[in-house]
Amino acid sequence: MRDMIRIVSSDTCPYCSAAKQLLDSLGYEYIEKKVEMRSPELAEIIKITGQTTVPQIFSWEISRENLIWGYTELVYLQNNGKLEETLK
Repeated sequence: MRDMIRIVSSDTCPYCSAAKQLLDSLGYEYIEKKVEMRSPELAEIIKITGQTTVPQIFSWEISRENLIWGYTELVYLQNNGKLEETLK
């Protein structure tokens, strides 16, 4: 069974929408955690990752070790044939 991707996103973030559309088009399932900017939930995730923007994409559970980063990195991994390996 493939591990579940996690996406921390915001409703107003175009890169979040683009990341979800890319994963959908590739047939990946994911769990989305919606946060509002400047929310306690996002502040907690920032403490874990050090990243202050969304989306934050994780290959499994939300942790620094599983952080793929954001939309640009997701596209880079896909375009270079490394996404599947990264998600294992």
